[in-house]
Amino acid sequence: MKLSKYPSLPALALVVLVVAAVAVCSLYAFADEQETLQGQVEVTEYRVSSKVPARLKELRVAEGDFVRRGDTLALLSAPEVEAKLAQARAAEAAAAAQEEKAEKGAREEQKRAAFELWNKARAGLEIAQKSHRRVKALYEAGVTTAQKFDEASAQLAAAEASERAARSQYDMARNGAEREDKAAARALTRRAAGAVSEVTAYVGETVLTAAHDGEVSEIFPVEGELVGAGGPVMNVARMDRMWVSLNVREDFLQRFAVGAEVKAVVPALGGREVRLKVYHLADLGSYAVWRATKTTGGFDLKTFGVRLRPVSPVEGLRPGMSVVVSPAQ
Repeated sequence: MKLSKYPSLPALALVVLVVAAVAVCSLYAFADEQETLQGQVEVTEYRVSSKVPARLKELRVAEGDFVRRGDTLALLSAPEVEAKLAQARAAEAAAAAQEEKAEKGAREEQKRAAFELWNKARAGLEIAQKSHRRVKALYEAGVTTAQKFDEASAQLAAAEASERAARSQYDMARNGAEREDKAAARALTRRAAGAVSEVTAYVGETVLTAAHDGEVSEIFPVEGELVGAGGPVMNVARMDRMWVSLNVREDFLQRFAVGAEVKAVVPALGGREVRLKVYHLADLGSYAVWRATKTTGGFDLKTFGVRLRPVSPVEGLRPGMSVVVSPAQ
C-alpha cells in the first residue's frame, strides 16, 4: 500500500474551511443591525355622556357604526327631570300671573268699592262741615256751650281725616301697584323662566347626539342599565384625527425634528409605504425606557415620545395598526 506524500493535507484543508466558516458567521453575527422603530396608530376619541343620572332607554347605534355630527346615539329616561320641568313651568305661570296682577292693578270691583267709600266719606264731611257752621254760629251768639262747639270741631276734623283716607284708598286702587312692586314681580317672572330653561336643558341631556363625525368604538352600558351623571355611555373615534406614536431614543432625535417628514411601513396594509410628518415631541420622563452608553460613567440615552400625522389620507389605516420606521432613512 502506497502512502500519500502529504498525509496531513486533508486535515489541514478541513481546518481552514472551519475557520473560514466561523469568520463569516462572526461577521454576520456581530455586524451592526439595521435598527427600526415600531409605533402604533392612535386615534382621537371623545366620550358621549349625560349631565343627569338616568336609565338607558334605547341605543340607536352599534359598535363600528359611522355617525355624523348631530345624529342621535342613545335615548335616556329620567322621570325625575320631567317632574322638575313640570314644577318649573307651574312656578313660571304663577310668577307671570303675579306680574300681570301688579301691572294691571286692582280689579274693577275693588276700584268701585274704594270710590263708593270715598263718596261716603265726602258725604260725611259735608254734614260735619254744615253742623260745625251751625254750632259755631250758635256758640258765637251765646246760645250753646263751648262743649258743643268743641264736639262739632272734633267731628269735623274726624270727617276730614276719613275723607282723605278714603281718597288715598281710591287713588291706590286706581293707580295699581307701586313701581318697586312691579319691578319685583318682573324679576320673579324672569327667575322662573330661567329655572324652566335650566331644567329644559337637563331634559335635552336625555337625548345623546354625536358631537363630531366618527366611528362608535365602544359602548359601555346595555339598555335598561342606570347611567350616573357624567358617566360615559360610549366612545366615538374621530377617524379624521389619526396619528402615530413612536418612542424614540434621543440619539435618533435629529431625524425626528418637529415638521420633518419620514417614511414608514404599515405591515397590516401589505407593507405599504406611507409618509408621516412629526408634529409633537415630548420627554417621556425617567419612567421611560433608557440605555446607558457606558457601563461606567458617560451619560444615559433618554426616550422621547414622538407623534406623527399622515401627510395624506391612507386608505385602510386603522387605530392599533403597527407602523415601522427606520431612523437611518
